[in-house]
Parts: sequence; structure tokens; C-alpha cells
Amino acid sequence: MLKRKFDKTNLPSRHVTEGPARAPHRSYYYAMGLTEDEIHQPLVGVATCWNEAAPCNIALNRQAQAVKLGVKAADGTPREFTTITVTDGIAMGHEGMRSSLASREAIADTVELTMRGHCYDAIVGLAGCDKSLPGMMMAMIRLNVPSVFIYGGSIMPGRHNGRDVTVQDVFEAVGRHQAGANSDAELAALERVACPSAGACGGQFTANTMACVSEAIGLALPNSAGAPAPYESRDAYATASGEAVMNLLEKNIRARDIVTRKSLENAARIVACTGGSTNAGLHLPAMAHEAGIDFFLDDVCEIFRDTPYFVNLKPGGDYVAKDMYEAGGVPVVMRELRKAGLIHEDCMTVTGYSIGEEIDKVEREADGKVIHPVSNPITKSGGVVGLKGNLAPAGAIVKVAGMSEEEQVFTGPARVFECEEDAFEAVKARTYKEGEVLVIRNEGPAGGPGMREMLATTAALSGQGMGKKVALITDGRFSGATRGFCVGHVGPEAAHGGPIAMLRDGDVITINARTGELSVDLDEETLAARKSEWAGPRDTIYASGALWKYAQLVGETYKGAVTHPGGKAEKHVYMDL
Repeated sequence: MLKRKFDKTNLPSRHVTEGPARAPHRSYYYAMGLTEDEIHQPLVGVATCWNEAAPCNIALNRQAQAVKLGVKAADGTPREFTTITVTDGIAMGHEGMRSSLASREAIADTVELTMRGHCYDAIVGLAGCDKSLPGMMMAMIRLNVPSVFIYGGSIMPGRHNGRDVTVQDVFEAVGRHQAGANSDAELAALERVACPSAGACGGQFTANTMACVSEAIGLALPNSAGAPAPYESRDAYATASGEAVMNLLEKNIRARDIVTRKSLENAARIVACTGGSTNAGLHLPAMAHEAGIDFFLDDVCEIFRDTPYFVNLKPGGDYVAKDMYEAGGVPVVMRELRKAGLIHEDCMTVTGYSIGEEIDKVEREADGKVIHPVSNPITKSGGVVGLKGNLAPAGAIVKVAGMSEEEQVFTGPARVFECEEDAFEAVKARTYKEGEVLVIRNEGPAGGPGMREMLATTAALSGQGMGKKVALITDGRFSGATRGFCVGHVGPEAAHGGPIAMLRDGDVITINARTGELSVDLDEETLAARKSEWAGPRDTIYASGALWKYAQLVGETYKGAVTHPGGKAEKHVYMDL
């Protein structure tokens, strides 16, 4: 086969491989066994978030080898490197959760630094767990190099007492255990079978939500997000991703040619129609920020509001990622969205074809079980809703997938907790009352620091059978696995003097997901008077180190909780240096 010749005159890797002055650099590549031809080919970063922290990441190194075969077959030279991952399932419910959202920035930063430091020309990025997906895609958009994203794949469902189970069931079983509804032995039996393979959580939690985003936004090959991690077919997608990035390099199609305002809107559609994680309301604005595009929580929620919810996935529905893949995956979902006129078809993808051209190739129809026809949706509006009001002037977000219309309105007295641990202890001891709105504050990006997820608390409520009998609001986040009436991202956060910091026990709070309202029955004068008496942000134990640094830099939640000025402030393009 004829080798493709790439002119490296304008590629970043010329700085480390071309000309007499780069003889010392080339000697390092010879030391690693590269040939002269391989040194003078384009250098492609193959970045993974592989580690032994959790099943979401454990298969990424195997898939990276398949990516490298694809890069080599297409006349590129792959250079594998790894970055960190903090896995939410392990970090959940304790101080470790503060590291989760901050890890998204660390992933983007470390991938950027590795690419810049070694002058790589393009990137294929593999990620498995929640924050690592947006973190990897943020790096691609920030660098604006030819980029292909590939998801590590979801976990297989476990089987327990004749039904499919996920890690969500284990979290909720903890609540039942606390309520005396199951024994130590029953809990032990479930925990042993809930997670039977490599791969990320199987429901439409954050990892699978952002995997769907990667396809819908155009950064991943069609249907590459669907196959579970243990499937050998993932290797074929990985090899094809390696070949695809070389085609993008040849055509000079870069990440920001793919990630545009329109493609971000396509991505928000897929979150809404699948009942995806509220965390997408944080990650899509952050990805947009890297491209210099203003696409905030309000913009995301506007799309959520007028997108039907028609894919029946856990936690609000019945099925897991494997089932959606077998029903045709993201391509079939995109085809249904197109039928409703809800897709911008002219957006470029990593295949070199537009999203519309890719949808033209889809032959399968919605199965009516996992993927409903868009003409007969589960509900007429999206599974995730934005809220605003005097309690959240900068917005908030709630997942309503699987909730009836009646369940989407709640009014009750506040029960205020200063952190998640206090709330969890109250839930465990059942010292809260039916009809209350539990308020967990000081858990925002700056105030936490780290904007923890509250899955331990919400799952315990669900396990106690109280998920529909109380509501919960927080300036922190919720896991994609959270069920019940749980409002997150309340902004401004308590540490920034938002109204949530002024709440007291007994204040009457109204949450109305049908009208998009989050308010407290207090007038402006009362809120202003309380603010004048406010003692300021709560002190935290993080006075140095990475979380201190994160708390100093992190911006507002509705803008994506980002830590640098973004694409609008750039004075150079990495590829053109």
C-alpha cells in the first residue's frame, strides 16, 4: 500500500523532529525503537485516563493499543500517554468527592501540557469515567488540533434475584439497609454481583451521558459510544478512531471546526431526549468555553425544555447503555431527533462527513421499548429542566425523567444543612420529616471546595422510600444516578453570597419544574437584611494544595465552573506556533 506523505512544514512536531538542531531530540525517539520514517511522520498523542481506581478505566490501556494500530496503518506515529482520573463511584459520600470536578480541569490541563511539551500534531483521547470525558474533550477543543474522542464503554449489567442491577441499586440498598428493610447478608450479596465487568456505570449517568454527547457533537465516530467495555468490537472502533484522526490531519479539520454553537445544541438535545445527567449542564458550558463560545446553563436548559424525552434509560427509566446499543445506539436516537426537526444537520464530524450525512446512513428504526419514536415520547419535554427564581438568580437544574407531572411541583419548609455529611446523618437517623425541602449548602465549586455529588444522601432517601416525599436542593451537584426531586447547581453558591446562604429552617420553598421556578417565600428586603448579617463564606480545611488552588480560580457554576479565561482570551493557536 502506498504510504501517505505528510508535509511537516507547518505541523507542531517539526519542532522536535526536523533539521540538524533537532538531532538530540531524534536520538530520544531512536532510543524508543522508532525508525527514521516513523520519526518524520506526524506524531499523534494517544491519551488515556487508564488507572486501577475503578472498572470504568481498567480497559482503556487495551483499547489504546488498538488506536495505535489505526494511527500506524494510516501513516502516523502514535505516542501513548496517560493522565489522571478520579472515579466518582469510589469518591462518593466522603471528602474524596471534592477531588472529582477539580479532576476535570486537571485532565484538560495535563493533556494540554503533554501535547504542547512534546509538540504532538493530533490527538485521540480515551476516557471512561464521568469527569474524564468532558476533561479530555475540553483539552481537544482548547488545543484545537485534529482530534477524535473514544469512550471506553459501559459496564455490563449485573444480575440479582432475576433482574438487571447497577451500582445505583447498591447505593439505594444502603438506604434500605439503614431502614432495616434488608440484612447485612442481602446487601453483601448485591454488592458482589452489581458490577460484573470492566466499564463505566451502565445507566444514563454522567459517563454514558457524555459518551452520547461525544457522538452527537461530532468528536466521536458514529455508534462508537455504545458497545460495552468487554466487547471486542470496541477494539475495531478504537482502530478506526486512529485512522480517522489521520484523515482529519490530512484535511486540516480541527476540533473547533467540529465543536460549534450548533453542535453544542445537538449535544444538549441528546442529553434531554435520553434523560441524561444534570452534570451535562456543567460540562457543555465548560466545553463551549474552551472554544470561546458563550453557551451557558440557561442556553442548555432552553434546549432541554423543548426536546421530548423518548429514550427509556435508568435511573428514570428501565434500561441500561447495553440495551440502547442493541437498539441501534446514538445514531438511531439522532435519526428520531431529525424527524422532529431538532438536529442541525450541517455540523462537521470526525468522519469528515456532516451529521446529516451520517444520519442518512442509519437504517434502523426506534424499537419502541428502549428508544421510543419521537412522535410518541415518554414525556413531551426533556428529562432535565432548568430552574430560576429568587432562590437561584443564576439558575439551577433538576432531572425529572421518570417523574409524573404531579411530582414535578413541591412546596415545603426548609431543613438547612451546612454540608452533605450533616444531611446524610439526618437521613440515616431519619430525623427529617416528610414534606420538607432538605437544603445542603456550602458544597459549590468554591465553597466546598469541589462541588461534590450528593448520591449517598439521595440514594439513602430513595432506599428509605422517601424519594418522593421530600425534596432536596443544593449548590453542589447530583450524580447522574440520582432519583427523586433533587435540585442542583443552585447559583450563586453559598460561598459567593447567593440566596441559598441566607436560608433558615422553616423558610417555605417552592420548586416547580413545570414552570421552571425555584423560589423562597421571602421578600427582597428580608433577603437583603439577612445578607447584611451574613458572616461570609464558611471556612474550609483546604488552606493549601490543589483544592485550595481550585477554589481560588473556579468561576460560576452556570458558566461551567471553569478555571481560566478560555478561547475568547487566546493570543495564539497552538497548531500554528
